[in-house]
Amino acid sequence: MSSNTPKGPASYFPSIEKKYGRPVAEWKDLIRSSPLTKHMELVAWLKTEHGLGHGHANALVAHTLAEDTTKAS
Repeated sequence: MSSNTPKGPASYFPSIEKKYGRPVAEWKDLIRSSPLTKHMELVAWLKTEHGLGHGHANALVAHTLAEDTTKAS
């Protein structure tokens, strides 16, 4: 395994883009523009409104919220 292989939530990104046909940046923008703020609310919203699987939705939300927490501090 090479050291530049994404780990954690980012490891899902290539399959998310391939399966749903939208770049990860677009999903992150959607998450950030949602009025929802809680992790599981956002996961449920992605699943019901956009048809994502649980693992993919969870990875996107986790990564986006972690990025935002880092930027805010």
